Amino acid sequence: MTDELFSPLALRSGQVLGNRTAKAAMEENLAGDGQLPGKELLTLYRRWAAGGTGLLITGNVMVHAEALTGPAGVVLDEASPLEPFAEWARAGKSGGGKLWMQINHPGRQIQADMPGVVWGPSAKGVELGRHSSRFGRPVAMTPEQIEATVTRFATTAARAEQAGFDGVEVHAAHGYLLSQFLSPLVNTRTDQWGGSLENRARMLLDTVRAVRAAVSPSFAVAVKINSADFQRGGFDAGDARQVIALLEPLGVDLVELSGGSYESPAMTGRPADARTQAREAYFLDLAKELVGTSPLPLMLTGGITRRETARKVLDSGVALIGMGSALAVTPDLPARWQQGREADRHLRPVTWSDKALASSASMALVRHQLRRLGRGIDPRPGTHPARALLTEQVRRRRALRRYRAWLPTAGDTAPAARPA
Repeated sequence: MTDELFSPLALRSGQVLGNRTAKAAMEENLAGDGQLPGKELLTLYRRWAAGGTGLLITGNVMVHAEALTGPAGVVLDEASPLEPFAEWARAGKSGGGKLWMQINHPGRQIQADMPGVVWGPSAKGVELGRHSSRFGRPVAMTPEQIEATVTRFATTAARAEQAGFDGVEVHAAHGYLLSQFLSPLVNTRTDQWGGSLENRARMLLDTVRAVRAAVSPSFAVAVKINSADFQRGGFDAGDARQVIALLEPLGVDLVELSGGSYESPAMTGRPADARTQAREAYFLDLAKELVGTSPLPLMLTGGITRRETARKVLDSGVALIGMGSALAVTPDLPARWQQGREADRHLRPVTWSDKALASSASMALVRHQLRRLGRGIDPRPGTHPARALLTEQVRRRRALRRYRAWLPTAGDTAPAARPA
């Protein structure tokens, strides 16, 4: 009997994934000079490509040079040289699997010390109690800025295809810009982008249409959305069901389900909803609510580390298993599963009571492993989270100096790429 986990998955674009395992996006923060992919990223993706995963999805690539989730973020816009991205594509596909680029705009989730712009659907900042001041105060986007941002997503997608990537994933989860428009807690607009869910979904739908029109029919287009925001009155599973239905006619290949935001970081395993606590597949209950009615194949990401759990998720009707931190620690986990083995090490849990700080430390701990893999050495999952967080802060300060020096020159070659 064929193991479904290692059976192919055919998508509507005609693309076929070799098996049902995918490396979900994790923000690497490994950009080199000029916010371009560098040697560490190439080494990291070659390691993952050799690990048996059917699909690799990159960490978020920024569509707007003035709006980065962090100063070491990779930017692909119309001014970016393509060869570094072509090298990244070759590295990520070197094992025979597919490689998709996740494309993103952070919106209001930008730290206060970053240059550039802080935009959102409304002038409503990130609320994290005593940590709120870490983030910039957003301004509500004008219609012109919304339209220019939609164009940026399409430009980045087209250039990703030119560089040799097999697809893109539009990031509309985790509280980033497109997710902000979807959320009734963040989006309080009264124009055509606010109010009803259809209006709040308008920017996402326009973005997907623009991306699909900018790339070949055989190039995959996926969307990542929250199954829920895990905030009272926020985007929920019912909203997700409707958004999936709205995406279906637009030529989308796959929808990835995750959850949470900076304000409620369920995606790091610290959910606010009791139904998702103390469970490996954080969002499986919500996925089960959606899979029965979804007209599109679904990918589920969040805490999957064991083959038994992966099979359980597939048995629920989910088409693709997304893994993040598990592959930061065990980059060849799918190959191990095929051999009947499991991971022999796991990331050290972060049990701090400060939810926002714990989430930052969890992400720093994952990125610490990615940097080790990018240097060609094995992960060290037992690293203390405080050490990982401190190391990341030091690296971030250096990256921020480089980004501040680069940004004023970034628009010189393509002023049209950055309208006000």
